[in-house]
Amino acid sequence: MRVGSPGKVGLVFVSHSSDIARGLVSLARQMAPTASLFPAGGTDDGRIGTSFDLVTAGIADADAGEGVVVLCDLGSAILTAETALDFLDDAVRDRVRIVDAPLVEGGVAAAVAAESGDPLDVVVEAAESAWGGRRDDASEGAPSEAQVAGDAAQPIDGDRAASGHTRSIRLVNSDGLHARPAAELVKLASTFAQKVTVNGTDAKSLLGIMSLGLTKGAQVDIASEDPDGREAVDSIAALVESGFGEA
Repeated sequence: MRVGSPGKVGLVFVSHSSDIARGLVSLARQMAPTASLFPAGGTDDGRIGTSFDLVTAGIADADAGEGVVVLCDLGSAILTAETALDFLDDAVRDRVRIVDAPLVEGGVAAAVAAESGDPLDVVVEAAESAWGGRRDDASEGAPSEAQVAGDAAQPIDGDRAASGHTRSIRLVNSDGLHARPAAELVKLASTFAQKVTVNGTDAKSLLGIMSLGLTKGAQVDIASEDPDGREAVDSIAALVESGFGEA
C-alpha cells in the first residue's frame, strides 16, 4: 500500500484524463522527487471522466498526517473531489484542501513547496500563486504580475545594495534556467528566512523564477536588502555558478 512521505504535505491531481494526471505527476516529480504525488485521473475503467474511488484512494495514499492538497482540471472534477471529502473522517477532512488553481502550473508550484517541507497553508499558497494575482481569492502572499514587473524594474542602486548584499552571475546552463534548476534555486532560497530576489523576482516563487526566461549567458542578479541575507545570496550564487549540476 502506498503511503505519503512523512513530514510532507501530499498532492492529488484530479483530471478527466488518466494520461494527464499521470503525466503531471511525472512532470512534477522531476522537481519534487520525494514529495507525495498521486494521480487520480479518468474513470475506474479508464474512460474519460472522474472517479470517486480513485480520488478517495489518492487522498488516502497522499496523506501522511501533514495535509493533502487536491487540484482539479474541470468543474465536475471539483464536484467529485468535494464528494470524496464528504465521506472522509472529520480528522482527515480538516487537513485536506481542494485548491482552485491551474492544474499544471499550480500543481508544479505546490509540488516544489511540498518537497521543501512547507506546511499545508504554504503549499496551498504556492498553488494559488499560479493565478499571478488575477484572482480575488488568491493568497495575499502571492506576487501579482504587476508586482513582479514592478520589482524587476527597480534598479539595485547604491543605497539598496548598501543595506544588504548583491551578487551578479552569468548563467552557464546550456538549456538556461529551465524547470529543474529553477526548482533547485527555489528550494534553496526557501531554506532561508531572509527575502532574496533574482533579477527582481522573489527567489521563493517557482513560477516567478521560471517566467524570467533566463538563457545561457544571461546575467543573474541575486540580491537581498536584509542585512542578514549575505549567506542566502552567496549560497544561491554558488548554486548558479555550479550550473546546478548540469553544466
